[in-house]
Amino acid sequence: MTACAACATSDLIDPKRRQLLIATSAAGAAASIGIVIPLVSSLMPSERAKAAGAPVEADISRLAPGQMMTIEWRGKPVWIIHRTPEMLASLKKSESHLVDPASKEHQQPDYAANEYRSIRPEIMVAIGICTHLGCSPTDKFKEGDAQGMQADWAGGFLCPCHGSQFDLAGRVYKSMPAPTNLEVPPHQYLADLRLLIGEDKTAV
Repeated sequence: MTACAACATSDLIDPKRRQLLIATSAAGAAASIGIVIPLVSSLMPSERAKAAGAPVEADISRLAPGQMMTIEWRGKPVWIIHRTPEMLASLKKSESHLVDPASKEHQQPDYAANEYRSIRPEIMVAIGICTHLGCSPTDKFKEGDAQGMQADWAGGFLCPCHGSQFDLAGRVYKSMPAPTNLEVPPHQYLADLRLLIGEDKTAV
């Protein structure tokens, strides 16, 4: 074989080898990426995980007096109730029937340790989980027996699982399975009608 023929053969083989090397490298890189991506993803917190512990904003501009809205924070239902003047007046009526009317068990931040258990009297924020076994109470806002409650009912919440009753500040009645008042989560006002649940560094 002449030198020129050897050169020609070499020219034919090198491109094939080059293609084979490229294909093999690409396959290896793809396999590596396939292993790395799931690993990196598993190390990064998911959006759901981040949301579970992050503060949650709530727009209460459409929350009319007498109404309640529910948002989720850390996987828990958080109630926001716009209490009417009548609802606020009912809090005094129920005090003698409550386990902890002054909320001394610290089920709320210091700025909500008042007769209303709130920053602003008319807006109540509470975690809607019974302190007995973790059921979710239902609202029974109407006074009297209109919603199947006793005739002297002042309005509040009833846990359907074991019968615990709470007033419109989330305070538990005496002789109920629930041992303490409903928890008030940390919260603050970002604006007049916008709340941040889960953070209270600048609460007003």
